[in-house]
Amino acid sequence: MFSQLSDSLQDTFKKLRGHGKLSEKNITDAMRDVRLALLEADVEFSVAKEFIANVKEKALGESVLRSVTPGQQMVKVFQDELAALLGGDAAPLNLNAPARILMVGLNGAGKTTTSAKLALHLKKQGRRPLLVACDLARPAAIEQLATLGREIDVPVFCPEAGSKDVLKTAKEALAWAEQQNGTAIIFDTAGRQEVEEDLVAELKKLRDFIDPGEVLFVADSATGQQAVKVAGSFDQAVGITGIVLTKLDGDARGGAALSMRSVTKQPIKFVGEGEKLEQLEVFVPDRMAGRILGMGDVVGLVEKAAEVIDEDEAMKMAKKIQKGGFDFNDLLSQMKMMSKMGGMQSLMGKIPGMSKKMGNMQVDERRMKQMEAIILSMTAKERTRPEIIKGRRRQRIARGSGTSVTQVNGLLKQVSMMRKMMKSKGKMKAMMAQMGGMGGGKGMPGGFGM
Repeated sequence: MFSQLSDSLQDTFKKLRGHGKLSEKNITDAMRDVRLALLEADVEFSVAKEFIANVKEKALGESVLRSVTPGQQMVKVFQDELAALLGGDAAPLNLNAPARILMVGLNGAGKTTTSAKLALHLKKQGRRPLLVACDLARPAAIEQLATLGREIDVPVFCPEAGSKDVLKTAKEALAWAEQQNGTAIIFDTAGRQEVEEDLVAELKKLRDFIDPGEVLFVADSATGQQAVKVAGSFDQAVGITGIVLTKLDGDARGGAALSMRSVTKQPIKFVGEGEKLEQLEVFVPDRMAGRILGMGDVVGLVEKAAEVIDEDEAMKMAKKIQKGGFDFNDLLSQMKMMSKMGGMQSLMGKIPGMSKKMGNMQVDERRMKQMEAIILSMTAKERTRPEIIKGRRRQRIARGSGTSVTQVNGLLKQVSMMRKMMKSKGKMKAMMAQMGGMGGGKGMPGGFGM
């Protein structure tokens, strides 16, 4: 997401850096390009207009025009204003007792999955979350929430089959919650294809009854300006306190993210960048601004790594790699770690400059699954000693993994090359340099291209 906008902005800044000094004409021309880029990214017109005016005012100040590096100063002004547009300081959840969170939004935005993601997020913080299924219009939503609750080991209150009274369900849920000794209750509510009077009336009654500390509007970022309008409607109807943007891993233009905060005056609190329940992140405006400008999010990357990497295991693997003992068990471990960190695509977005180098190239996570299937089709001995995997073994592994012998050969070649490089410090540096320059369209060996 934001790739098109990010590329346009970086091209504009590159032109500015080419000028030894900045003039009002330079800045005006640049702002014209930026305004066009924002509108093409589906940013709401009035938001784009105000944003450009703020940037231009500060860019024409003496601190920029008389700076030794005016182009870099211009980028700094832009990043500050972009962070301010996205909400300034991060806004934490109101979890004061009784911590009750009401999830609202249209059908298809991802309310149910986001409710489970939020529960897992709170659980990692040491809280005892509870989930309540209040979407009585769709029995499938109740079953989905129950399934997700079991997956993350969080209790879920499910109403009786055929129940249509949302207030009765909420009352029973609060009584149930007292017995569960939970510290935060998340209510998943019904949605529609559009905002309707009966939906709004139901949500108002539910909000008044449970008196939530948070009313979070869940928005599909791919819907662009429609999501912004719907957010305004929900805010007017039930008074939202925050926004959760879902599907930021898609190829949407990103305008909704930039417009929603300004239009609703409510903070974006979380973003979802994938379907996995671990893929919910606290929204930090200045970090997102950095990602949009191609600067990455190193702090976010380190925080994500700290969550999933076992320090002792990492040290053992490092020593093993130094001795050239890298095998398929290690590769499988690394793949699982990347998956827990949000997948390759998400990681690339957090590495400074990598989004620009990758362009519109998408990492095909299915290929990663195929690689995993190949490794899992090997015996324990084969994973430890790849050199014994010859003709018949390769055919058996291909059949067992549902892949081709060519793909098996490619993965074997890849691991063989990695083992050789790891035995040579010089080759390791060359490999890291090659990784830093990736993005020219070259895929992984054996047909496992991204």
